Amino acid sequence: MSVGYQAVGWNPQKKIYDRVLAVGVILYLALFVGVGAAVNPNATAETLIIRAFGTGALLLLHVVLSIGPLCRIDRRFLPLLYNRRHLGVTMFGMGFVHGGFSLFQFHALGDVHPLVSLFTANSRYDSLAWFPFQPLGFGALVILFLMAATSHDFWLANLSAPVWKALHMLVYVAYAMLVGHVVLGVLQVETNPWLIGALAFGLIWIVGLHLFSGWKERALDREMSSLVRDGFVDVCAVDDIELDRAKIVTLSGERVAVFRYDGKVSAVSNACQHQNGPLGEGRVIDGCITCPWHGYQYRPDDGSSPPPFTEKVHTFDVRVRENRVLVNPTPHARGTRVEPAVIPAQCPGTAS
Repeated sequence: MSVGYQAVGWNPQKKIYDRVLAVGVILYLALFVGVGAAVNPNATAETLIIRAFGTGALLLLHVVLSIGPLCRIDRRFLPLLYNRRHLGVTMFGMGFVHGGFSLFQFHALGDVHPLVSLFTANSRYDSLAWFPFQPLGFGALVILFLMAATSHDFWLANLSAPVWKALHMLVYVAYAMLVGHVVLGVLQVETNPWLIGALAFGLIWIVGLHLFSGWKERALDREMSSLVRDGFVDVCAVDDIELDRAKIVTLSGERVAVFRYDGKVSAVSNACQHQNGPLGEGRVIDGCITCPWHGYQYRPDDGSSPPPFTEKVHTFDVRVRENRVLVNPTPHARGTRVEPAVIPAQCPGTAS
């Protein structure tokens, strides 16, 4: 969490991550250009640079799209999620260099404005084999630019979390456009089946990974319906919740994180107000629920971030009866204090 806005939230871990990323990008570009020149000595330097930056950007995009579902599958990938913005901005930078060199090489040396030439040089929209693939890449680059430009917390706060999230979900539209851009471009200028094979593998990987992570999480979205008196729902036994951890349940269509800590139980919305991170996969640290994605914190009894922070989440009424945790599915307004349910001394959940 940060009190004020900073261009980059540098810390030792991020510095190491960015150094590794920078070295990896440099090595990839050098290797691609070197091998490309050896295999195809007739290729110009501009062509090798265009392809190196283009393939590098596409590779990084696959990594970016893989991080989210991988974190759903295995928590050990969470450090990658914490630094995903840096990876995404780097990916856009490589795509921008690719697009800039391409625009110059193919459209800047004539009498027509390069951007006009980009959209008018090839008008065979009725032909699949010769469909204009460059405008698809340009459209994807515009989306990636908007995402990179709004990747900072300033835009998340001022656009609001739902709008920011909707904007950044356009990455899947950009990915589809880039797949079309590469496939149509390769079909027109290349005959190497390995290129199409690599792209097909990447597409299968991304789709398969998202489907598997969705299947793995399907149990979380199963609506709890064991109603008891006064409209409360029996969600689990006290000892089903690890100490300083949570059990995630779905009530009235919303995921709720039910935390056990200090001999008490509280329930809050599972969605962090920062980037909709899963609070229920975090833990209570120094008395605060700590989001596993970026470390945003909330008090479990009122769902409010400790001062000077202002983020708030919904809270829910909780009871403990005969070692069972009961939650009212009707949420309170964000930041509403709810008295935690005290775990009776005879309950197994009181043990620490």
